[in-house]
Amino acid sequence: MNTAKTIRRLQAQWVTPENFHPYGQVIFSSQDGKPFDAEDVQLIMDRGTPRFYIMQLHCRGLKFNRITRHLQCTQCLGALEGKEWVLAVAPPNNQVDEPDIDQIAAFRIPGNCFIKLELGTWHAGPYFAHGFIDFYNLELSDTNVVNHFTYDCLKNRNLEFEMILGRIDYSQPLDKFLIKS
Repeated sequence: MNTAKTIRRLQAQWVTPENFHPYGQVIFSSQDGKPFDAEDVQLIMDRGTPRFYIMQLHCRGLKFNRITRHLQCTQCLGALEGKEWVLAVAPPNNQVDEPDIDQIAAFRIPGNCFIKLELGTWHAGPYFAHGFIDFYNLELSDTNVVNHFTYDCLKNRNLEFEMILGRIDYSQPLDKFLIKS
């Protein structure tokens, strides 16, 4: 039996509303007073008590082997202080209990927008090269207790993913990494 771990590299692409559409929405600022339309975030938060909070995450590198989804609500994530971050996603496939491994994609998300994950979108992250980032998170109050379904790619497929961002300037201090294309 082969127990060697395989590492699959994912080239992270800059997020746009068009390329992120299969997974959710990308929201950029708009003019005050703009009427509600399809470009605004379309939330599903009616299955529990919404929770909006700020979570502080510390750098965990750019590798992952577990990917999660939420089936009861959409989730919104965004970085404070304009910091760039990375998220891996796979399309919702709510009829099966594992992601389509070949559909996993990685996105670089600039600090001037936030993303909304569609119901059931598989996701790993946020990941980033900074020392830490404060993220705002909108989900249900019990999402991480009763609505948190994780697939372990390492355990089930001996597979780990590494997100590639481009060239990183390692001469900078950890919290000052410059990610260059």
